[in-house]
Order: sequence, then C-alpha cells, then structure tokens
Amino acid sequence: MNDYVPDAALVSEPRPHAARRAALACMAVLAVALGVGRFAFTPLLPLMLHGGALDLRQGGWLASLNYAGYFVGAISCVALRFAPARIVRAGLVATVLLTLAMGLTRQFWIWAAVRFAAGAVSAWTFVFASQWGLRRLARLGANEWGGVIYTGPGFGIIATGLWVSAAGGLGARVGWIGFGLIGALLAALVWATLGEDMRALAPRAGAGKKASPAREDHEGSRAEAFWLVLLYGVPGFGYIITATFLPVIARHALPGSAWPDLFWPMFGAALIAGALLAARLPLHWDNRTMLAGCYVVQAVGIALGIVWPNAAGFSFGSVLIGLPFTAITLFAMREARVLRGEHAAALMGYATAAYGVGQIAGPLVAAPLAASTGSFSPSLWLAAAALVVGAAGLVWRVRSGRAHPR
Repeated sequence: MNDYVPDAALVSEPRPHAARRAALACMAVLAVALGVGRFAFTPLLPLMLHGGALDLRQGGWLASLNYAGYFVGAISCVALRFAPARIVRAGLVATVLLTLAMGLTRQFWIWAAVRFAAGAVSAWTFVFASQWGLRRLARLGANEWGGVIYTGPGFGIIATGLWVSAAGGLGARVGWIGFGLIGALLAALVWATLGEDMRALAPRAGAGKKASPAREDHEGSRAEAFWLVLLYGVPGFGYIITATFLPVIARHALPGSAWPDLFWPMFGAALIAGALLAARLPLHWDNRTMLAGCYVVQAVGIALGIVWPNAAGFSFGSVLIGLPFTAITLFAMREARVLRGEHAAALMGYATAAYGVGQIAGPLVAAPLAASTGSFSPSLWLAAAALVVGAAGLVWRVRSGRAHPR
C-alpha cells in the first residue's frame, strides 16, 4: 500500500475521528439512496394498493422497473469518470427529487419512469459511496468501521417502516413527500463531509513504495471475478420477493393484526446488527465462505415465513433475512477489493448489476404466480432454493480454487 501524508485537514483532526465521520457520512448516504430511494416502496405498497392507485401486477412492474434501473445504473458505473464524492452528492439530490415526485403525481407511467430512474441513481450512489468509503477507511487504517457504512439501509428501512406505521392513515402521498424531506435533511448533514479535500488521502509524490498488486495479476483471478459476479446475483433474486411483498404477505396472513407493520422495521434492525457483526469478523476469513453462510441464513428465514405463517414465523423470518442482508454486500465488496485492489469500482459495478438482474426477475416471477395461485408460497420456495444453490456454488469455488493471497 502507498504511504500517505496527511495534510492540514488530517493534522487538525485525529484519524479515528476522520474515519468515524467518513463511515457515518456513508451510512447516511446509503440510508437515503437505498433505505428511502429503493425500499420506501415496500411499506408504502399496501397503502398504494388499498387506495386503488394501482393493483398487484402494477406494483410488481414498479418494483421490477426500479430494479431494472438499478441494473442499468450498475452497468454504467464502469463508464462514469467523475470523482466518487461528486457522484454521491448528485445521487443524493436526485434521490430526494425522485422521492418527492412519487408523492406529487398519480399517473402510473410517471411512477414507472421515476422508479426506473431512482433505481439507476441508487446503484450509482451505492457503488461510489462504497468505493469512496471503503478506500478512505483503508487509507486511514480503520477497516473496522466498514460495517457502519452498511448499516445505512437498515436505518432507512426502520425509519420508513415506522413512519408508515405511525402516519399510514394519511396515505401514500404524504409518505412519499415525508421521505423526500427526510432524505433532504440527511443529505444536508453529510454534504460538507463528502466535499472535503481528498488531497488528505492522495499518494505522496515520489513515494518509493508501490501499491500492493491487485488480484488481477494472479492466475485464475478472472475466473474468480466471473464467479463472484454470477453468484452475487443469486441473493438479489433470493431476498427480493420477500423484501418487496413482505407487508402484503403478512397482512394477508394476519388480517386485522398490528404485527404486519412491525416486520419491515424488524428486518431493518436485524440488518444493522448483521452489518456491525460482519465487520468484526476476522479479515483473513474467506469472503466466499461467509457469503455462503449468509445465503443459507436467508434461505432459512424465507422458509420460516412459509411453514410458520404467524407472527412468530414472520418475526424470526424477518430477522434471519435481514441479519445477513448488508453483510452479503460487505463481503462481496471486500472480495472485489481483494480481486482488483484500488481499481475495484468496475467489478463492484458488474457484481451490483448481477444482483440487479436477480431483483428484476423476482417481482416479475412472484406477482403473476401469486395472482394465478392465490399464494406467494411457490415463489418463496423458489427463492429459498436459489439461495441454497448459490451457497453450494460458493463452497465449490472455495474448495476448488486456490487460497486468496493476502
């Protein structure tokens, strides 16, 4: 790794403080880009259905269009040549405006365009916030703060779920506008941190020690990158059916109960705990093995909601699906850095695109199947099976491949 010389910005601020501020800023960014920009749709979907604004098939189309935008955004990350912090700032502004737009119109074609655009923006923001944050923490010698970054979606999910539970009687329109205003407040709080002079973390001119070579210089790394991209797409399909339709499924199984409003915040709380726990696992553990374990945990969580369709089953299921949710992202992004080092953004983008493909397929499979069978169970069993197959694929790569150089 290069030697780095702090400038006045870091001389005046201890590195632990700089690391904490960077991690918290990225956490807030992901809370807006993912917790609001993508997942606010989940708790608001029952309100939109109940109000007659759309039907279940249209809800599935809006979800899939959002994930299609996420796919397009992830693929296009490799072509973006702007500074990561600048892209993240633009993503925050766009997310706020697109969220507000959902509350200011009732035309389906506008919603479709907005959800597609929001998906693309969330992918750009996620990839470049991850790249900016993980690189900054690595250069500050504070990798242990990486898990904090990925708690952001969990805080966003909890906030959106509780907001809908408390103010759901005001309707989906108020919900969308409220989420947009909350996103604007968070963006304002982290704006200065994202604009800090990055010369504090630039390589020292003439530094004699060269950067560590990326894994792309090692035989077989291209194959490992291919399998990372392919197998990272599996949990995109595996979790998304539950993540999109959980409140709808729970309300159908528990009519008149107050529990359905709590399952989504439970998912978010478990996500936060999982991200923090994942960051404390030893860095020398193989990321692929940890990914496989996460896939199995999510599969069990999905199965619980099917075989035990009551408050306890949905509660434990929500926790088990949420616990590894962003841990999966953390391990995959770390693996991308192992494979590509400082040039990991492109691989992160391709992996995120594969994840997006799984997300596109999920609602398109689940909504029509549920409409024709009257149950989400067949789609959920398919999702659980996909996760088990993905875990088996990761274990196969660990056993058949050579150990990672560290």
